[in-house]
Amino acid sequence: MGDDYIVQPVIKALQVLEYVARQGRDVTLTETVHELGLPKTTVFRYLQTLSAANYLEHDVGRDRYRVGRKFRDMARVDQDLTGLRQVAQPEMRKLVDTFHETVNLAVLTDSQVVYIDMLEPDARALKASARVGYRHPAHSTSLGKAMMAFLPDADQRLLAEGMLSQMTFRTLTDAGQLRRQADDVRRRGYAIEIGENEDGVMCIGVPILDRSGYPVAAMSLSAPERRMKPELTTVAADALKGAARRISTNLRSNFSR
Repeated sequence: MGDDYIVQPVIKALQVLEYVARQGRDVTLTETVHELGLPKTTVFRYLQTLSAANYLEHDVGRDRYRVGRKFRDMARVDQDLTGLRQVAQPEMRKLVDTFHETVNLAVLTDSQVVYIDMLEPDARALKASARVGYRHPAHSTSLGKAMMAFLPDADQRLLAEGMLSQMTFRTLTDAGQLRRQADDVRRRGYAIEIGENEDGVMCIGVPILDRSGYPVAAMSLSAPERRMKPELTTVAADALKGAARRISTNLRSNFSR
């Protein structure tokens, strides 16, 4: 990528943020200027802006800076997602090796699922649009349906009654039907989506629940619709549910230490 696309003030602001974060203690404007070799006025503006955005905290009385709430939250989220991927990957690999189809891992953010991991078979990989980091509407994916079904009633209703975009002609966009579908998902423990998010693709999704039963993530198996016969769908759903239970158990064990 050419330098024409690089925003230099952003680079400098990130240098200031990184410097403060790496010190592990409160720092002053003067030492930040000295270490980074940037103009004092520039550094002051970046420190104040980052503080206003809560990525840093400014102790006005002592005139010192430290990492802020948003920075800590981001670090915590990254640590949690890294832990989730590490726990989930062995189970995801077993599913890929058993069914020779793509297995996805995602979390719910507002009304969208965010793909945080994806394992594909060596042969016949699914040519789907989803990639790690991509977002899709929760209501059109088995991942989203699996998580929505296990949300508290108020959160579930809020998501189901939002703007429900039409991804394909099969996408379910009626809030009442989605709530009834959620009842079925809770009862059987998995969600099925056939061509609602992408034409010709079928997905089976299961929630990954924390100790309180809240859906912290979901896992799905994706395959061309033509390959997922009813008997295979049942077997895959059972395997996914078993894998999700083991991931949930291991997450609770890891985070209780």
